[in-house]
Amino acid sequence: MRPSLLDPLFAPVTRLPGVGPRLAVLFDRLLGEPERPARLVDLLFHLPNGGIDRRLRAKLADALIGETVTVEIVVESYRKPPAGRRVPFRVLTGDDTGDLTLVFFNPRPGQVEKLLPLGERRWVSGEIALFDGQRQMVHPARILDERQLETLPAVEPIYGLTEGLSPRLLHKAALAALERLPAMPEWLDPTLLAQQHWPGFAEALHLLHAPDSPEALAPENPALARLAYDELLASQLSLVMIRAQARAARGRSTKGDGRLRERIVAALPFSLTGGQRQALDEILADMAGEDRMLRLLQGDVGSGKTIVGLLAMATAIEAGRQAALMAPTEILARQHFERIAPLAEAAGITVALLTGRDRASQRAASLAGLADGTIQLVVGTHALFQDAVQFHDLALAVVDEQHRFGVHQRLALSSKGAAVDLLVMTATPIPRTLVLTFFGDMDASSLREKPAGRQPIDTRLVALDRLDETVEAIGRAIAAGAKVYWVCPLVAESDQSDLAAATERFEVLRARFPGRVGLVHGQMTGPDKDAAVADFVSGATRILVATTVIEVGVDVPDATVMVIEHAERFGLAQLHQLRGRVGRGSARSSCILLYKAPPGQIAEARLKIMRETEDGFRIAEEDLKLRGEGEVLGTRQSGMPGFRIARLDIHAALLQTARADAELILRQDAELATERGQALRVLLYLFERDAAVRLLRAG
Repeated sequence: MRPSLLDPLFAPVTRLPGVGPRLAVLFDRLLGEPERPARLVDLLFHLPNGGIDRRLRAKLADALIGETVTVEIVVESYRKPPAGRRVPFRVLTGDDTGDLTLVFFNPRPGQVEKLLPLGERRWVSGEIALFDGQRQMVHPARILDERQLETLPAVEPIYGLTEGLSPRLLHKAALAALERLPAMPEWLDPTLLAQQHWPGFAEALHLLHAPDSPEALAPENPALARLAYDELLASQLSLVMIRAQARAARGRSTKGDGRLRERIVAALPFSLTGGQRQALDEILADMAGEDRMLRLLQGDVGSGKTIVGLLAMATAIEAGRQAALMAPTEILARQHFERIAPLAEAAGITVALLTGRDRASQRAASLAGLADGTIQLVVGTHALFQDAVQFHDLALAVVDEQHRFGVHQRLALSSKGAAVDLLVMTATPIPRTLVLTFFGDMDASSLREKPAGRQPIDTRLVALDRLDETVEAIGRAIAAGAKVYWVCPLVAESDQSDLAAATERFEVLRARFPGRVGLVHGQMTGPDKDAAVADFVSGATRILVATTVIEVGVDVPDATVMVIEHAERFGLAQLHQLRGRVGRGSARSSCILLYKAPPGQIAEARLKIMRETEDGFRIAEEDLKLRGEGEVLGTRQSGMPGFRIARLDIHAALLQTARADAELILRQDAELATERGQALRVLLYLFERDAAVRLLRAG
């Protein structure tokens, strides 16, 4: 159970004074989640992203144009808009050095006169601009009398907001939440605190929500670094505890004699790369050990990780047990099955495909074969971890494109047998910091080489106003026997977007190349998708217009041209994955990135990197710098430990320290029973890494 100490922080924001039902809806929209209202802890962890300096006090003659300033003025006269005229309400004010016009658009009746009574002295804070050579301030941020001036914060924090929620309301609520912050035990190592000159937890929150200077909100500020480290430590401690618990459950040694692996390698049209052999050695060593394997295999696009996975599964079958491969989509599961089936047949392995679309008789036969062990290897979608699926003796679960599954789903598959070894594979190269963050409970192997004979891909940037030239070039390519992917970002036109729709592009290209163009997108039925891909594979169609449904796994070795329309709208990892659909055979391939000119600064940087390199690991590091960790692995998934405070582009060095600290804690105080251990339990609950604490009780 969560320590009672934390109860005030997990109370809804409606417990704060002034936050009634109307405001609660806005706070829930900004900070809550489905089925969970916004809480005080959400408010406190919603930190400012900047601040407005209200300390600058000046006479009007000294105030700089375009700078935020607080000035003392006397209200001299009003210029009210004539009835029915849409002109602003102007208030003429000044001090002994000059004049200032205050401008208000559509104020409520009587509002301006109440705030700025004639002849009275007031302080106004805002940005001064010039209009027709006269100083003016449009809608001052603050209008204060002498008494209110004393309460004006030196620096006003700037927060991310939602429509209807003002900065002042959010700041007032955050300060009220700070007053309810209980006294926390110190969970950080005192030596680290002293070395880094970090404040305590409560002091750090106060420094950020009530800053005394804009510099106090800088990303490298000690207060923010302290809270980022708290979050990273909670994350890493929970990961090492989950890893320790998984390894504590006794594994089973799985050793093969190599006979099936030899047959598969003999049936391959290429020899294994050095990277593939090394990764396979690491996996086989894990499988042979007494501990359960938890390993991540990340390979760059086209590096041959599926073959490594198949050879690992063959080892499990050599040992008289079973293996399963789970893919995130039916298209990918079917492709894996079609690629694996002939190799399995050559080795004498019985293999089946299990998806949600199987006919009842086919499904019943597959379930029976898995239960009695006659099916040695199964390829499927999430249908594999349904209750009805029972294995005779599952030794190895291989999960492809792990980041598309939640952590709980991968654990569900590995619980289908006794001490199942787990290998997760991704074709999305992951930056080192993210491997530690998202897969910190696993060992990692990387495939960086491409199989021999693969040609480099010629990547070109082409402005969209040269679309007609591109279509003509595509025509020449298919006349010469090429197959072409044409990727669009949306399925249909929407009012909000001017993106070319896949359906519209399909119609245009079909009119130009009748009978030679196919279409595949996420809203099609499974059989229709399969048919469209099959036509492209067979050559019945030569151009496949697609959305990003083809991003991962679709493998047509003789496709040599990739056109990505509105490439400036895609992330780097996605562009790299899409480009990786070509260049999979021995023929030269090209990728045309069609962009709308001029691209934005970040889009231009992405496109430049794509032109410079095909190294997915370098691309992943650049992507992290450009976008932050939230999007590098694709859409955020449940089960992914997203951060609210820490930023890996800034705090990556702290992540390494947190990992080392977490491992030391586990060695010295595995049950978190010491005084610091008890404080760390509070930290885990505070950052909602409760699962790790539950493991302590269960273990």
